[in-house]
Amino acid sequence: MTTFNLPDLGEGLPEAEIVSWHVKEGDEIRTDQPLLSVETAKAVVDVPSPVSGKVVKLYAGEGDIVETGKPLVDFSVTGEADTPANSDESGAAASSSAADSGTVVGSMPSSDETLVETARAGSKRRGKKSGRVKAAPAVRALAKRLGVDLQEVEATGKNGLVTADDVRTYSAGKPASATASQASTPSPQRRALPPLTGEPERLRGPRRAMAQSMSASRDQVAQCTLFDDADIHGWAPGQDITVRIIRALAVGCKAEPALNGWYDGESMTRRLFDRVDLAMAVDTPDGLIVPVLRDVGSKDAATLRADLDSMKVATRERSVTPADMKDPTITLSNFGMMAGRYASPVIVPPMIAILGTGGTRHDVVPVMGGIEVHKRIPLSLTFDHRCVTGGEACRLLAALIADLQRAN
Repeated sequence: MTTFNLPDLGEGLPEAEIVSWHVKEGDEIRTDQPLLSVETAKAVVDVPSPVSGKVVKLYAGEGDIVETGKPLVDFSVTGEADTPANSDESGAAASSSAADSGTVVGSMPSSDETLVETARAGSKRRGKKSGRVKAAPAVRALAKRLGVDLQEVEATGKNGLVTADDVRTYSAGKPASATASQASTPSPQRRALPPLTGEPERLRGPRRAMAQSMSASRDQVAQCTLFDDADIHGWAPGQDITVRIIRALAVGCKAEPALNGWYDGESMTRRLFDRVDLAMAVDTPDGLIVPVLRDVGSKDAATLRADLDSMKVATRERSVTPADMKDPTITLSNFGMMAGRYASPVIVPPMIAILGTGGTRHDVVPVMGGIEVHKRIPLSLTFDHRCVTGGEACRLLAALIADLQRAN
């Protein structure tokens, strides 16, 4: 019996989600025949079978998230004796699965026991109690609506918990005048509202990857953002705004290379690059997908536009591969295509910087002898202040703006 574990699919990611199995238990399969499709951070990848043989056991179902290195499938390999898998290992896997209560970051042991607070001295007679009364939020709301002081209510729930029935029983036995006096202040919201709808939804695919990347950025990066505008009033007709921004960013990185690279905070080392491989953050219904345009500084406008169009199609069709999103050196977030003027874009480590471009605006600007209305592009440059100085960031932004303000 051979057990096949989920391999590292080349992105260094700790897990992947099973999209679909191409086989079922009992099927025969040959080496390199498609075994299953998995979704990593942002791409769907087909995983081939490593052996020829019979599929004996599938360890996970469609929609399950499997950690890299964990078992996927047991094979009875052609030519091997058909012996059962190690029962101890199978039992360990099963117990590990059972112990996981569905958490993202590890095991959360469950129990039917109730957390018991320190008991208060005294009898169970009615009267004022010391300390905070134990009651659920809904019970507290009920007590407030009925004008009941929870300190006066005798608790019959487990471990001294005041229940809704306790509140109703106490309220029914109170004199009407007392209830009226405590509830004399009318509630500002009399109309009963239906309960909130919506079920917890587990983050998957790109949204899950985004959550992980943003958490890493929060924990690892010292972010600082510069804001400015590029005046494009003097542009020649027919300019491609996105292509011009990409070109200008490449010019800025050439003028100040300190922002085009990676930084390792643990070893306190940085690695700068002479080529700009630009990550383009693309918003989709499934979450952010970030393909990479390679060596943008060496391409002319027509080539950049063709690459952009191909990238849009691949993103929309979810046909981007892990290689299409690997090892960017700097990021562009063109959020202004939808809405927004300025932002504080978030760096995804190990990258050092990200440029955000807001929606173009017609602004009133001072000129010699008066004022004019000019079209301008809002710019937001976020950099990792652990390894980039404010002067370096300003020099890149200044070079970028100067290129954007050229006529063509």
